[in-house]
Amino acid sequence: MFGIIGAMQEEIDLLHSQMDDRVEMNRSGIVFYTGSLNEKPVVLCKCGVGKVNAAVYTQVLIDRFNVKQVIFTGVAGAVDPELNIGDVVISTSCLQHDIDVTALGFARGVIPYQPSSEWKADEQLVAMAKEAGEIVLPGRVKLGKVLSGDQFIADRNQVQELFEVFGGACTEMEGAAVAQVCAMNDVGYVVIRSMSDKADGSASVNFAEFTIEASNNSYRIVNEMLKRI
Repeated sequence: MFGIIGAMQEEIDLLHSQMDDRVEMNRSGIVFYTGSLNEKPVVLCKCGVGKVNAAVYTQVLIDRFNVKQVIFTGVAGAVDPELNIGDVVISTSCLQHDIDVTALGFARGVIPYQPSSEWKADEQLVAMAKEAGEIVLPGRVKLGKVLSGDQFIADRNQVQELFEVFGGACTEMEGAAVAQVCAMNDVGYVVIRSMSDKADGSASVNFAEFTIEASNNSYRIVNEMLKRI
């Protein structure tokens, strides 16, 4: 069974509307929707914004629904200057950019005393997402590192820094938490993010306008993935 997560309502609306045999369930005070998409069994949920929310929902998906693969879908801010609004990033890995223990001699992004601070996405899911992206959005899909932090990035200098320090493709607020929980449970994951803004201070102008368009692009790739599994 696949677990599919989005942070905001706009990010799950299309998936929710296309589910067959949809059943609403409440687990640990959290609403989940079970059913099927393209004849594949799925559990869909909206986790809310931030890494803590994303981690809790991912663990509940694993514990209560026994999902074996997790897809996180939604929008993000572009960090790679080659990305434009509406382009899609498929995660090769995820890292928390707001972890900073440099005062104790650790590099930025490193979680002290943990076996890993960057979690690779499931290669099979990445390949399927890339193939789906090439079909529905040819020329607009990029593989790359997804950076997560409990911050809405809207400063050009910070964007440049994230790109130069971490080599990130995009920045958002949940993916690395999902990735860490999946790694701890030996569950495969992939993050699929469509660019809603350039993370450059113009978000107040274009975020609301392009969030629905970007969410639709993410949905199209997830939908095509499930068709091909």
